[in-house]
Amino acid sequence: MLHLKPGDPAPYFNLPSTEGREIALKEFKNKNNVVLYFYPKDDTPGCTKEACAFRDIFSEIKKVNAVVLGVSLDSIESHLKFIKKYALPFTLLSDQDASVSKAYGVYKLKTMYGREFWGIERSTFLIDTQGGIIQSFSRVKVDFHIDEVLLVLKKAQSPHR
Repeated sequence: MLHLKPGDPAPYFNLPSTEGREIALKEFKNKNNVVLYFYPKDDTPGCTKEACAFRDIFSEIKKVNAVVLGVSLDSIESHLKFIKKYALPFTLLSDQDASVSKAYGVYKLKTMYGREFWGIERSTFLIDTQGGIIQSFSRVKVDFHIDEVLLVLKKAQSPHR
């Protein structure tokens, strides 16, 4: 099982986005840190809470030179409805074949109500302007996660790290 650690190169991706075009990780090189968060499903309670938390601190994230990209296995159509319903100010990416989720090690066998299925384990990766992992969070609990993300981004931006 792939476990990305600080300093590891972030796996490359190029995915369809809610911007109507494919977005590649390399677009942000030498420009922005990236908050790449993987979530199980659009418009479900935990995922909605997480997306709205990112929405609510979006201006703070922008102040520390970062962009937010959400990734799930949902279609672009589903993502667009999710964005509209909750006024999400960031881009969502569609990983329908789970290739990027697998590359980041977040596509896992899960169990719910005694049934096993494959899906995304809620995870966040902070990626620096050179494409390296700053920090990864796996098995994310939504409460307080956003505060942790912002704290790490602020530390990463500081010249005294």
